[in-house]
Amino acid sequence: MMHIRTEAAERHTLSLTVANEPGILARIAGMFAGRGYNIESLTVSDVTEDEAISRITIVTKAAPEMIEQIMAQLDRLPPVHRVRDLTAQGPHVERELALVKVAGAGDHRIEALRLAEVYRARVVDATTSSFVFEVTGGTEKIDKFLELMREVGLIEVARTGIAAIARGHEVI
Repeated sequence: MMHIRTEAAERHTLSLTVANEPGILARIAGMFAGRGYNIESLTVSDVTEDEAISRITIVTKAAPEMIEQIMAQLDRLPPVHRVRDLTAQGPHVERELALVKVAGAGDHRIEALRLAEVYRARVVDATTSSFVFEVTGGTEKIDKFLELMREVGLIEVARTGIAAIARGHEVI
């Protein structure tokens, strides 16, 4: 009987610096789609030390050998300057922002405000029948906040995706 070793998919946060030019995001997303890789989160910013460079943060889930393949393929794209696997490199900081709309009255309204205080969510809009909360933190924190808000009247969510940066003095 033959045993095939299959490695479990792991979540990885990749940080890329790329040329700040039209179409680069489409090329990167196309590379993922064309090879059947999934992107769980994608954020882009052209705010770096050099205006000709953009920073892209991609969160994906794959087996370690697939992550190596993804990184090699990204590195071969001409507009990509540098690819780093922040997960493999070690300690890094990840944050996400979510806008969370909750409707409710009476006890549900009070409970929503109490939960928001516990999760350090800010009220950014309020009406007599709903709130919009802004909550930031790691993905797990936001997921848990949303789970609890479902019980008191969650009606809509908008999430930014993950922004990540390595700890310490190293720069991508």
